[in-house]
Amino acid sequence: MTYPTPAQIDTVFAQQKAFFARRATHDIGYRKQALERLKDAVIDNRELLYAALAEDLGKTREVVDLAEIGEVLHEIDFALAHLTQWSTPQAVPTPDIIAPSECYVVQEPYGVAYIIGPFNYPVNLTLTPLVGAIVGGNTCIVKPSETTPATSAVIEKIISEAFAPEYITVVQGGRAENSHLLSLPFDFIFFTGSPAVGKVVMKAAAEHLTPVVLELGGKCPLIVLPDADLEQTVDQLMFGKFINSGQTCIAPDYLYVHSSIKQALLARLVERVSRELPQVDSTGKIITAQQVSRLLALIEQTRGRVLVGAKADVEQRAFSATVVDAVEWDDALMAEELFGPILPVLAFDDTAAAVDLINRHHPKPLAVYVFSKDIAQAKQIIERIPSGDAQVNGVMLHAFSPYLPFGGIGASGMGDYHGHYSYLTFTHKKSVRIVP
Repeated sequence: MTYPTPAQIDTVFAQQKAFFARRATHDIGYRKQALERLKDAVIDNRELLYAALAEDLGKTREVVDLAEIGEVLHEIDFALAHLTQWSTPQAVPTPDIIAPSECYVVQEPYGVAYIIGPFNYPVNLTLTPLVGAIVGGNTCIVKPSETTPATSAVIEKIISEAFAPEYITVVQGGRAENSHLLSLPFDFIFFTGSPAVGKVVMKAAAEHLTPVVLELGGKCPLIVLPDADLEQTVDQLMFGKFINSGQTCIAPDYLYVHSSIKQALLARLVERVSRELPQVDSTGKIITAQQVSRLLALIEQTRGRVLVGAKADVEQRAFSATVVDAVEWDDALMAEELFGPILPVLAFDDTAAAVDLINRHHPKPLAVYVFSKDIAQAKQIIERIPSGDAQVNGVMLHAFSPYLPFGGIGASGMGDYHGHYSYLTFTHKKSVRIVP
């Protein structure tokens, strides 16, 4: 794949600045037409996306329909149904001190936006933010991940079919191209990826005082209380931990289970993994061979006991579904987000102490999951753990609701999106006062 030169990137950026200044994107009808074109282009290229995502990440058609294409189309349809309502100026009361006057709030586009897509859900997590940029009335440069080349090529095809480059375009590239893009005075930056790169993005944005949204990650705990439904818990672990080879920012990173039920839970989980995910490539592909080697190194370093899995095929970028028991907080598996199909298991006896340890060792995760029949107690736990999002007796699917904001806190990110929250994220709240 040929990457553009800095001069070519500068030209595209200047074209988008000029196009935005002509105010075509301020028109709500224009934005709706853009959403329709994006929807048609995604549907027209569905088969290419299936093939590309299988090549890059080993994803099945079912996973693509659920977590990639399906989520993008759902966001588009939701935006089309609600954009007129969202864009209506909101009248507010006028206090006596500034009366007589009329006051209201309008949502104003930022301008030229830059979206940096990740590798793990390259369609969903690149095009869903783009829906937000469109409904907000912005122009946009999109850079898909260079580590998913097949999918990134299809994303470029989709966007080039739907839009003129002065409105929305793709810039392919790696670190050098991203560094040059970040040096430009964008009006808004949306990044999904690792905390390390998020710091680079935020530092670059500070040079131009550009607002940013950072969708990062962290070690999301799955806490199991003594009264939990074990079959339900195992079902959710099988889905949440091992879909996409564990390469999901809101996947349960580690299992924190009450010692009284740990053995019963692990017996069920190991049996399911052995039966349903028996092959080294049963969970799909790891993004690079280097990441497979990293996971192998962690298994070699752990002081925990491998119950199932821990097999790898570096050449095929595969790592088996793995469960490791008797892990402690200072273990190699607990140093950072795993982003792979390895599930470390820790045990606790005292719930309050367990909460304190989570907050001490891995504060403010992107998501917290608690399993218990006592909903009141579960809610108390999630209230005591600051996090981006939380669920009781479920995992991950909160990210599929356009009615819920999705985003992190602290090291797991800043800002949120989906549905109306995407519109709010990609627009500025402008206060207006009219004196008669």
